Amino acid sequence: MKIKNLKIGQRLALGFGGDRTENVLWRLQHGEIDGLAPKAVVLMIGTNNSNGKDNTSDEIAEGIEAIVKEIHKRSPKTKVLLLAVFPRATGKDKDAQAAQTAKINAINDRIAKLDDGGKTVKYLDIGKKFLATDGSIPKEIMPDQLHLSPKGYRIWADAVAPTLKELMGS
Repeated sequence: MKIKNLKIGQRLALGFGGDRTENVLWRLQHGEIDGLAPKAVVLMIGTNNSNGKDNTSDEIAEGIEAIVKEIHKRSPKTKVLLLAVFPRATGKDKDAQAAQTAKINAINDRIAKLDDGGKTVKYLDIGKKFLATDGSIPKEIMPDQLHLSPKGYRIWADAVAPTLKELMGS
């Protein structure tokens, strides 16, 4: 897919339901942002790879690292606002939930190291904003314990806006 006629100041959403790291990487390698030079990209990927035993935390983190590298290869001046993988619930037993949480924490620990203070990558973990004080995920924020409600999207937007504004230089 080639993006044409994008004007300065416009925003472009390139995320798709069910996206996995390999999908994003493939699209980037096949021209998705060729010809564009965005000031900033907000990258939040990995949760769809993390379900059960789909991929290990290292495989997911490697995929995210490859995406960041590919963005910079194709658009060297673009800054990446790299978001931590959001918390999610498995809907299964306590052991399955603990494994899921541990996997997400391991991914986030590794990708946090890509942060260079915002020169090229700024890592931001807003996951706690989606949690109740007891660590659970409120249904009014994530009705199915994975996908955000309108309230969840508002929390997300409000949480990233200051950092994104800073990266954009305005």
